[in-house]
Amino acid sequence: MPALTLRELLSLDPVRAARPELLAGEDALDRPVRWVHSSEVYEGANFLDGGELLLTNGFGLTDAGEEVRRRYVRELAARGAAGLAVEVGRSLPAMPTEVTDEARRLGLPLLALHRVVPFVRIAEAANRAIVARGLSGRSAVRPWGDDHTAALLADLADRAALNQPEVEARAALAGFHPGPGSRLIGVSVHGPRETGTVDRAVRLLSGATALRAAFPGDVLALIALPGAYRGRAGAGRSGRGAVPGGGLGAGDPVRAVQEAFRTAAGPGLTVAVGHAVEADGGWLHWSETLRAARTTLELALTVPSAEPAVPEGPLVTSARALALERELTRGGTAANRDRLAALVRHTLGPLLAWEAAHASDLVRTLEVHLRHGCSPTRTAALLHIGRQSLYQRLERIESLLGLEIDDPDLLGELLTAACAHRVVRGVSTTAAAGRLRTVA
Repeated sequence: MPALTLRELLSLDPVRAARPELLAGEDALDRPVRWVHSSEVYEGANFLDGGELLLTNGFGLTDAGEEVRRRYVRELAARGAAGLAVEVGRSLPAMPTEVTDEARRLGLPLLALHRVVPFVRIAEAANRAIVARGLSGRSAVRPWGDDHTAALLADLADRAALNQPEVEARAALAGFHPGPGSRLIGVSVHGPRETGTVDRAVRLLSGATALRAAFPGDVLALIALPGAYRGRAGAGRSGRGAVPGGGLGAGDPVRAVQEAFRTAAGPGLTVAVGHAVEADGGWLHWSETLRAARTTLELALTVPSAEPAVPEGPLVTSARALALERELTRGGTAANRDRLAALVRHTLGPLLAWEAAHASDLVRTLEVHLRHGCSPTRTAALLHIGRQSLYQRLERIESLLGLEIDDPDLLGELLTAACAHRVVRGVSTTAAAGRLRTVA
């Protein structure tokens, strides 16, 4: 499908309301318009990539000399601008003759806007129309057809070449309007092939809205929580397993979203929650939380959990719960396998040798203990063993390693090595499963 043309943009209601008068470039009205920008700086051509319609109130041209005005038009034409629309009557009483002459000489469409209409209204309508036309044109090659929501989420998750006005226009086209101060949280759900789980979770979050779509491998969503949102306090589970006495903490949007999915998701589903980001912080932040959710989901599905799984219900985790795993596997789990294996051998060699010869669970005991502040009560409860049994395991660990595991200088190294051990096991298990599938 052809791109939207300048002639078609002139028919939009906000543009018509500005009473546009075409002063030059009559033969170029059918050129495509890639985007609509506004700028009051007469050096505005510097930020154009080509195909844009530039809106200006002419303030930058008011005190400029004739040659500066001509050079301004020449630079716009050289950058491939689709056209120039200038508001006349306020900052600029009338269109300067040299601007019109230069535009006619170069064949650059020049519009005089005789009525004041907020540029944001014109740009929003025009860019929304451009996005709608562009998405319709891509439907033949996108696997999700005319689903504009899925296309936007996929582009954000893949960090495609985007810009903020485009993202906002496409989100608005999909009915997603995060308010000022909203917090956005990316979510990736494995298991269902429909968005009902996300919808149920959103209904549990007061004032929340969502942009969500189903993909072949997961359901992806951006959840917007209002700026004044405060998560309700209550008992719940943190990370990947139950924590006795754990609290969700009012005002923590990530915990609130996790709690909602623990209630809304059915058994067997895996839910990964990304970071909380400011909605008005830019589209890269939108992309960041979605990518974090997807990376976390991949880890949750491939790396063994540090803690026993919850017997019933979904597995709900977050990017911050798996922050260490994500850092250790940056660039890919397989690519880091040898480096992580060397770290494990160096730090936990004696424990691994003991476990190879005895039925024990010392490495996991060490990691759970470190993850929960070296609290015997919490560690024993999570491992479903008595405190006396835990003390015996901890003594064995310290004896084999020749150190005290609650030494603050060692906590980081020991926890990193224990986590790396799980990652390496996950990579090995995945590779073995792949070999079995190949043989079969």
